[in-house]
Amino acid sequence: MYQTDQYMGTVAETMTIGGHGGDLIHAYLARPLGPGPFPGIVLVHHLPGWDEWYREMARKFADHGFAVVSPDLYCRAGHGTPEDVAARVRSEGGVADDQVVGDVAGALAFLRSQPYANGKVGVIGTCSGGRHAVLAASLIEDGFDAVADLWGGGVVMGPDDLNDKRPVAPVDYTKDLECPLLGLFGNDDSSPTPEQVDQHEAELKKHAKQYVFHRYDGAGHGFFYHNRPSAYRAEQALDGWQKVFEFFESHLG
Repeated sequence: MYQTDQYMGTVAETMTIGGHGGDLIHAYLARPLGPGPFPGIVLVHHLPGWDEWYREMARKFADHGFAVVSPDLYCRAGHGTPEDVAARVRSEGGVADDQVVGDVAGALAFLRSQPYANGKVGVIGTCSGGRHAVLAASLIEDGFDAVADLWGGGVVMGPDDLNDKRPVAPVDYTKDLECPLLGLFGNDDSSPTPEQVDQHEAELKKHAKQYVFHRYDGAGHGFFYHNRPSAYRAEQALDGWQKVFEFFESHLG
């Protein structure tokens, strides 16, 4: 808990890390000043891209004592505004799941290798980033210590949703998930629908996984996004942020 006489400082900068296949990709690092040790978080950006909201989110976590790396999953598609790059990626059918998992694994390895790290690392994402966070936490061996999925659409997928880039639904890897999972969802969301959240929860129960889901009435997709007035729900977002911090402080501290 912050004390008013506490010194605070943050380092935040863009950098490069090794991603899938050894490719160098851009990443945004935010961490408290000082020697640590700090718990780590890999922040997996959403479908609209590696944008300002995610840099703000990284600094918010750093302000709460976490070392954060957010890899640019669209780095290979070239550069421009986040909106232009995201549109280019969508026109190409999105990024492949195995490439995302490789990039997230690179961010995890970077954090674990830092002298200021405490050795524990969580992963979190919103929208497609929530789906990718669940996927990475399930597939990376000796990987994450906690995962948070914020309204990740496409965790539960039907046969018609599968393709070469997304060949397996993340929910089908539930048996392989070895860390606690936090899920936050809006009951008015259409991706994931409440029924899809039910299916995901049933699979977690089937495999006796450690998880907690919170579902918010009056909230749809993206209810944390203060820069989108039509989606933002202040009361639900404030409660959700508190639950995110409590979850990571409990499992990464």
